[in-house]
Amino acid sequence: MATRSPSVVISDDEPGYDLDLFCIPRHYAEDLEKVFIPHGLIMDRTERLARDVMKEMGGHHIVALCVLKGGYKFFADLLDYIKVLNRNSDRSIPMTVDFIRLKSYCDIIDTGKTMQTLLSLVKQHNPKMVKVASLLVKRTPRSVGYRPDFVGFEIPDKFVVGYALDYNEYFRDLNHVCVISETGKAKYKA
Repeated sequence: MATRSPSVVISDDEPGYDLDLFCIPRHYAEDLEKVFIPHGLIMDRTERLARDVMKEMGGHHIVALCVLKGGYKFFADLLDYIKVLNRNSDRSIPMTVDFIRLKSYCDIIDTGKTMQTLLSLVKQHNPKMVKVASLLVKRTPRSVGYRPDFVGFEIPDKFVVGYALDYNEYFRDLNHVCVISETGKAKYKA
């Protein structure tokens, strides 16, 4: 088995970044506490995960399955980096793409229960191998212990939005991963 890069661990007391340091849509100004993971850091980490995926997959055909809706941005960026690696190296991997929507919320790996259920369904189709990549894994006491094969960031148990992660369909349009404020939760409550 190939060696994968470890995840970036964000500590529980990470202060994040002041919103004024970044381009945040004005309509969200009061709804966010802080920028937790800036877009540039997300992109750099995603590029590294693409390299790790290519190394791990060897010459196997990849069937990339995106869990909608919150996973689409990470999925698209990860595949873009994989495509660049495919074009610019001596070895390339054939790839097909598909999408799935789950009834349960599955934007990030939180407890891991939803992903375990999805994996059991996927494995009924007898794939040669199954690998999971997730931008975020949350450290939470509710976790069942599931850990994806490729992890961008391990984060504390905070409610994060942005980079396609939502709160009642809002905040998907943010480039950065941010911590939502109590004001934001109240404002966009379903």
